[in-house]
Amino acid sequence: MAESTLPGVHPRKPALLSSVSRSWTLLLLVFLAVHFAALFSPPLLDDADATHANAAQHMAKSGDWVTLYVNGIRYLEKPPLPYWMAAVDYHIFGYNVFATHLPETLGVLACAILAWLWAHRAYGDRAAFYAALGMLTSLGVFLWTRFFIPESILTFFIALALYCFLTGLDDRRPTRIYVMYASLAIAALAKGLIAPVFFLAAVLPYLVITGEWRKWRQLRPITGLLLFLAIAAPWHILAGIRNPDHGNPVGNVPAPGHVHGFFYFYFINEHFLRFLGKRYPHDYNKQPVWVFWIGQLAWLFPWSLYFPVAIRRAWRNRRIFWADVRYDASNTLHFLDPKSTAYEAARMAARVRFRARTGLLLLIYAAFILVFFSISTNQEYYTWPAYFPILLLTAGSLASIEETPDAGRWINNRSKWLTGAHAAFAIVGIVAAMALTAGLWSSRNLPYVPDIGTLLAHRGVGDYSLATSHLFDLTGPSFAALRLPAALAAVALLIGPLVAWVLRKRGHAFESTVSVAFTAAVFLIAAHIAFVRFGPMLSSRTMADTINRLASPADQLLIYGDQADGSSVIFYTQRQALLVHGTNSYFEPDSDHPQQTFGSSMIWGANYPDAPHIFLDDKDLLPMWDTGPRKFLFVPGEYNAHVEQILHGRLYKLQEVSDKTLYTDRPL
Repeated sequence: MAESTLPGVHPRKPALLSSVSRSWTLLLLVFLAVHFAALFSPPLLDDADATHANAAQHMAKSGDWVTLYVNGIRYLEKPPLPYWMAAVDYHIFGYNVFATHLPETLGVLACAILAWLWAHRAYGDRAAFYAALGMLTSLGVFLWTRFFIPESILTFFIALALYCFLTGLDDRRPTRIYVMYASLAIAALAKGLIAPVFFLAAVLPYLVITGEWRKWRQLRPITGLLLFLAIAAPWHILAGIRNPDHGNPVGNVPAPGHVHGFFYFYFINEHFLRFLGKRYPHDYNKQPVWVFWIGQLAWLFPWSLYFPVAIRRAWRNRRIFWADVRYDASNTLHFLDPKSTAYEAARMAARVRFRARTGLLLLIYAAFILVFFSISTNQEYYTWPAYFPILLLTAGSLASIEETPDAGRWINNRSKWLTGAHAAFAIVGIVAAMALTAGLWSSRNLPYVPDIGTLLAHRGVGDYSLATSHLFDLTGPSFAALRLPAALAAVALLIGPLVAWVLRKRGHAFESTVSVAFTAAVFLIAAHIAFVRFGPMLSSRTMADTINRLASPADQLLIYGDQADGSSVIFYTQRQALLVHGTNSYFEPDSDHPQQTFGSSMIWGANYPDAPHIFLDDKDLLPMWDTGPRKFLFVPGEYNAHVEQILHGRLYKLQEVSDKTLYTDRPL
């Protein structure tokens, strides 16, 4: 049992928490300022962002809601739900970045609402507010909704399934159990088998530890499984029928006309072999273990400030926690106030039990996800589903501490663990503000350059297969393009942590915590402004606009390399591109021999017999250049020297942005 449930304790309730409408007015303002406002810029990014948007665009235009296609080639890697949602948005809002990213952003809001509901039942008003605010102001939640990935949607539906599981058993409400199965099926349509794996990894140990397995009939296993299959199975069956094996596929590497169909590719290659690090093509990395674990603190910042005190408090209360987990009607709640009515006593007992079991379920859930991806191949955002339980547990612990009277043996609001965390945050904020100020001062005489890509180092950390690789490309001169966001971040980091520390020292716990969240919100707004400044480097929208302005319907678009290198050009021009060395080989700069690469998302679909003939190499490019319809050739920087060498004297440069160049084959 947590301290805030002790009878006779009636902490001051902040005015903001006096009504749900007040709380949610502020939460919605934070959502609008941080997440909704970021829906309109920058344009869709090359690589995964626009590649996934291309799949949804084809779905919206073709009416094929079963098989995903990118640039006319089967794209069998992903389940359909995010693409269905984006395709519907395209019909409503048009083909733009707002429509593309709206489902993920609404997923964040849905997670915040569910966190509020769950924390309110388990911990009370303050924890509910903190849990929702944490979802809206955590660094990782914001970063990993800047491009088209389904993690926020997946997180919401698995969390909803867990909430319905817990409350359905506690309240004996079969309807919620069926909602659990439906939510889990929808989660599977968002991300694949990882959804039921994560769910069962949390639920099965929970049932054993609590003894709730004896209530297995309440889980409606037969009818619930039928409901799950009725929702999740039809698309998988149809996708398998429409994308069968061709020829006699051997091994894991596809060959022209001899390719494994959907069932092998989706279930074996994309799930099991990916976990084992044997997936083909090998287009991903694995973070070093220490980077992975430190990263979790960064992605959950600033709420990770409260992890030490929450962990210490949980350890000190462990015996009470386990007693509450196994609580049943035969227990005597000796700690209840004898002046309490029977209704108040029963209500408190129910909350104590629900709170403890919430803690157990979410702890198992979060721990499994973190351990799973520390072993498996991973990207920084793969642990997104763990943010929900960690933030909810942290919010509950922090709220209980703040609502504890100053006197007593418990960790409370004036604890050095809390004031120390704020002091550390204030020091970090001051140092960061000083560094940003120094950067602003050193770049005061440098001209503003709109195309920040020309000022970067292009160090290629992780071969750009990690989501944060481009952060290592920053240089001193590039700071001149980031003056506004740097100044905004410097002010926020200088003032916000200091104000929060002073408020905590003076006993204004709620105001202190909210100050930390507001600091994070302003910092995220500054981060988005900086992200927009990277637009010319990360997106090729301006080149697509040039093509749309100059090209006739008969003209041809070519991309040198993988379609992902110029996927935003394909999206914004709505043209099918011919790909030169776009599957499994390319020419290294200053080399006359093809080098093997494993980064193409087109390899499997390209080997189907009915795949369009869009894959070329140099010997195909040379004779078709400057003949027939006009050609527009998009060339990433790493191939530019080679292209200029083989087409020397036959190239007409139209545009150069960052390290990308757009050529045509004849004068305009």
